[in-house]
Amino acid sequence: MTLTDGFGLLGGLALFLYGMQMMSAGLEAAVGNKMKSILEKLTANRFLGVLVGAVITAIIQSSSATTVMVVGFVNCGMMTLRQAVWIIMGANIGTTITGQLIALDVGAIAPVIAFLGVAMVVFSKNVKLHHIGNIFAGLGILFIGMDMMGAAMKPLANHEGFVSLLTNFENPILGILAGTVFTAVIQSSSASVGILQALADSGVIGLSSAVYVLFGQNIGTCITALLASIGTGRNARRTTVIHISFNVIGTVVFTILCLVTPLVMWVESFTPDKASAQIANMHTLFNVTTTILLIPFGNYLAMFAEKLLKDKEIAEDTDLVHHLQHIKNINEDALGVSAMSMEETKNEICRMLTMAKDNVHKAFDVFANLDEEVMEEVEKGEEYIDYLNKEIAKYISRVSAHERTERGSGIFSSYFLITSNIERIGDHAINVAGYSNMIREKNIHFSQMAQEEIAQMQRICDRMLALLLVESDDVVDWHAQIACLEQKIDDMTKEYRNNMFNRIQAGTCTDEGSILFSEMLTDFERIGDHALNISDEVVKIQFCMGA
Repeated sequence: MTLTDGFGLLGGLALFLYGMQMMSAGLEAAVGNKMKSILEKLTANRFLGVLVGAVITAIIQSSSATTVMVVGFVNCGMMTLRQAVWIIMGANIGTTITGQLIALDVGAIAPVIAFLGVAMVVFSKNVKLHHIGNIFAGLGILFIGMDMMGAAMKPLANHEGFVSLLTNFENPILGILAGTVFTAVIQSSSASVGILQALADSGVIGLSSAVYVLFGQNIGTCITALLASIGTGRNARRTTVIHISFNVIGTVVFTILCLVTPLVMWVESFTPDKASAQIANMHTLFNVTTTILLIPFGNYLAMFAEKLLKDKEIAEDTDLVHHLQHIKNINEDALGVSAMSMEETKNEICRMLTMAKDNVHKAFDVFANLDEEVMEEVEKGEEYIDYLNKEIAKYISRVSAHERTERGSGIFSSYFLITSNIERIGDHAINVAGYSNMIREKNIHFSQMAQEEIAQMQRICDRMLALLLVESDDVVDWHAQIACLEQKIDDMTKEYRNNMFNRIQAGTCTDEGSILFSEMLTDFERIGDHALNISDEVVKIQFCMGA
């Protein structure tokens, strides 16, 4: 093998991996922010879940990318651990498509596929066609790279040292180890299986040796998901355990079958003159059979992962320290990152809104009762809200830079505005609570009527902010309820201000008391305005999601 052949091998591998990345990006742009709703509908049962995993992986030609996506979805709560089991099983079936296409010599028409994809991107103004074009162009580039690797490795058939090395792979343990390590290094089982097929077509290795390498490649592909699970939640790491368990169980079963039955000879007999097809068929048989065997035990795989990685009791109250609870560090290039980051942002915003709602309620209590301890709670809550506002805004800015669609950009823009409005609600809450200092210093007293009005303001704020946290299937009706409450707040503000002027004329309200009450009415009205702004943005988000 010359230096030129080595360069050809590296260049082919680069094109293969780049083509895979292009297909993943095309799928992400096409359905990225709809991935959550798609998965919710199609993972209703185990068979649909397996089908979804197989189809997604067949499109992007990478079980690693699919599994990394699943790890991310489980980590941010978009998918349960048991739903993930079926997607992972399907991904292992879907990844066999690459080997079958290589065996069918699709590489011969790869330039045509690549040209069609590029033509869609260059000559069409339709955004959806651009995304589909990226998938086709990536597929063509992938197989061009595969052909380059095959051509570069043909001289190895005449290299005695290399051939001698590969014959050692007839030892199952060495073969499995070699396949695992090689796939772990390049982080793509599709690529490593393709290279194995190229070696087989060159006459360097036969199926009796390649079969154990092939089984090891299925284990090695788990390394990508394992790396992706570092720093994630316990359920995400359990997803990786399920992925590894699936492939280890399959490897054990098939290694035993190859040792005690004529399975290898049987697979060879189907395509005696086509070595790459033999490997593709064994790869498909391995994953389909393992899936069929383990489908009835999918929930037991999840239980095993839960037993292996048990939940830890939280020793400290994490609410004492400012932190992001739902937003995690995720790979911005991973498949489904748009849906993941949207879900994380939404959950963190809901957490921030809950804090603001609690602070508004406590602020009215402080105003009415002059409770200094509750005042301290409001101040701490305001500090936390400000922290979340800053951190969520930074996260939105970062993920927006990687957003590939106008829909997604619009959703993140709305999230940014929602966060700003929640922060302003928090500011008005601290204003209301802060008036207690002047009440105490000036010894201000409010009439019974004013106290009742304050209690009414607190109740309607509670209702409105609680309604904002409700997820409704009918967002139009939900928005109408918010708008109705906001109008009621405007009407109450006007009525209570007139009542205040009447009390001033009757001499039952002091100048200082009227000033404070008027300021509080302004804050009350602004809280309603910001709540309505939030509901407006939620409607825009729902429109973008459905577009």
